[in-house]
Amino acid sequence: METPQSSAPHDNKLMGILAYLGPLIIVSYIVAKDDPFVKFHIKQGLVLFVIEVAVWFIGRMFWPFWMILNIVNLSVLILAIIGIVNAAHGEEKELPVVGKYSSHFPI
Repeated sequence: METPQSSAPHDNKLMGILAYLGPLIIVSYIVAKDDPFVKFHIKQGLVLFVIEVAVWFIGRMFWPFWMILNIVNLSVLILAIIGIVNAAHGEEKELPVVGKYSSHFPI
């Protein structure tokens, strides 16, 4: 007779993935903020979300810099994909370049 497997690791991975999808970080925070794995990915995703919002505001004020801002947006997208892959594999790896700033968010 097989023992039923817990769905907790799957749920944790899903919540970790949602943390990198912009505003959906709120879902991860509400559902699983007490889980250390999810909390790690929430902080990483929050860094990316803050960068996205800052780029949006800067782009609204200084539209001549749209080319540079598009490069930053592409970089954020690549970092989000890296974070999603890490969360899907159940790993807690810091994102390159910006991951160290996640420690500044007291969640």
